[in-house]
Amino acid sequence: MKKELDIDSRARALIFDLDGTLADTMQVHFLAYQHILSQYGIDYTYETFMSLAGVPAFGTIERINEMFGTSLVPEEVGNAKEAEYEKIMHQMKPIEPVVELVKKYHGKLPMSVGTGGYHRLAWKTLQIIGLDKYFDILVSAEDVEKHKPHPDTFLRCAELMGVAPEHCQVFEDGQPGMQAAKAAGMMATLVTDYFDDTVRV
Repeated sequence: MKKELDIDSRARALIFDLDGTLADTMQVHFLAYQHILSQYGIDYTYETFMSLAGVPAFGTIERINEMFGTSLVPEEVGNAKEAEYEKIMHQMKPIEPVVELVKKYHGKLPMSVGTGGYHRLAWKTLQIIGLDKYFDILVSAEDVEKHKPHPDTFLRCAELMGVAPEHCQVFEDGQPGMQAAKAAGMMATLVTDYFDDTVRV
């Protein structure tokens, strides 16, 4: 039995990653990448995918070029992946233990979303899982120059909430995001410690 997810008693504001933390989108993202990359003869495994969790699409394609010795155009292939993802994103589900936490502290503590995803699709994700009314602040890939594992996404969230970084608690599912939270000087909680991983490939 997993222990119940809750906030740190020192937390004055909460920051949530989106994909794999609030929304079970990882399977959908993986399928989109796999479909697009197979067209270039790349066997994209789930292990490779998870090692890049939280990295925006363009950055992921750059890393794939390094890993596979390919010369894919990041913008072109990244946009194709995002278009493929949008076609199938209705398949995602909310991750209930984390969603319950959002509802529990809504109106009690400032909250924001800090994601490596793109702004329009991130809001669409929140709508699909019924959380768009719970967040006013969303920092996406377009809003910062350096993405996870750099701390910029979460520092921007803290700035917009008006809360010092050391008083913010980040909820994440990926190692790049955990590194980003720690680099920002924030409390960091790996949500996958609190529920069974819903992704099965």
